[in-house]
Amino acid sequence: MRAEAAKHQRDIGFSVSFRPIIADSEAEAWEKAEHILHVATEQAAQRGGGFKAKPDSIGAQRLRATAAQGRVVDKRLWTGIAQLVGGGHNSTALVGTPEQVADALLDYYDLGVRNFLIRGFDPLNDAADYGRALLPIAREKAARRAVAERAS
Repeated sequence: MRAEAAKHQRDIGFSVSFRPIIADSEAEAWEKAEHILHVATEQAAQRGGGFKAKPDSIGAQRLRATAAQGRVVDKRLWTGIAQLVGGGHNSTALVGTPEQVADALLDYYDLGVRNFLIRGFDPLNDAADYGRALLPIAREKAARRAVAERAS
């Protein structure tokens, strides 16, 4: 994509959205993810079995294709909610300890992503947890990578 943009004298950036699910241990984080899916599934059943029409955008189609690969696509990317809602609604999560999720975010950083939209399933408490535990680690690791990038 960057090469194509460069042909038109454009410099493009990339952003990605996740709903990190963090806990003190990896097992606790995965339990939390499964609990979130259980609650969302119950809520969908109470509404009559599901969500409105599935989004038809290219992004939603790609997300559905990714979710079809399984509930866990790589070591951290969890698609349980994406499978439930049909590919919309900012529905993917990175699951693990703050250190593990920070490493996963940095994997995306290494691919060229520079803008991350993160929000939780429990907005207030998750925001506090991210500020306390996740963001300091991710920022420190990103700063180290940026220094290394400038040096090369």
